[in-house]
Amino acid sequence: MTAPRAGGPLVLLVEDDDGTRAALRRDLEARGYRVDEAGDGSTALARWDARRPDVILLDLGLPDLDGLSIVRHVRRDAQTPIIVLSARHAESTKIEALELGADDYVTKPFAIGELHARLRALIRRAAGPAADAGGRVVVGTLVLDAVAHEVTVGGEPVELTPREFEVLRVLLSQRGRLVTRGRLLRAVWGTAYAGEDHYVHVYVSQVRRKLADRDPTLRGLITTEPGVGYRVGGD
Repeated sequence: MTAPRAGGPLVLLVEDDDGTRAALRRDLEARGYRVDEAGDGSTALARWDARRPDVILLDLGLPDLDGLSIVRHVRRDAQTPIIVLSARHAESTKIEALELGADDYVTKPFAIGELHARLRALIRRAAGPAADAGGRVVVGTLVLDAVAHEVTVGGEPVELTPREFEVLRVLLSQRGRLVTRGRLLRAVWGTAYAGEDHYVHVYVSQVRRKLADRDPTLRGLITTEPGVGYRVGGD
């Protein structure tokens, strides 16, 4: 499978061992992922709140916080895919991590090929049930590729900011369903922005404009439910 290009999905790598973190970062970047990193739990939470990564690789054994507390924190805000990386072999630990909301659990030491296969699978699934096996959502001339982290219209790339991309991804993942402003706000910005509905209005407007600039027929792709939220047509 073709690796994601530069500008691909943003991975938050949380690992306290400097050597392991550096090696994983090099490998991820070589495969086209963008990487943000943290060596402790406090930094990881700050990076999460600031950047909203597409996926989290999380070591449980951190020097200041238990990694499980990070799973809890993230799951209060969003459904961002989380892969736990841990040397803890106890079945009870795996079950607890998964029940708290982690999507997968890889026990150290692990094969790097297996980690990448699981990473790609989670990113594809995050595109929602409307996505094909490659993690692409196609609506007319619009294609959102979750793995390559790109949007094209009529085969031409559409330059979206990371927040704009996430707004469109969330809406497309719920195609045909109403997404309330509050849900969209929490999914993209987190609970710290509760009540800041103007962010949603501005970003949805920007996404609409950029898509319509490429193909005017997409102007009505995202419809507004007055006072409630937004919907992408289900046809």
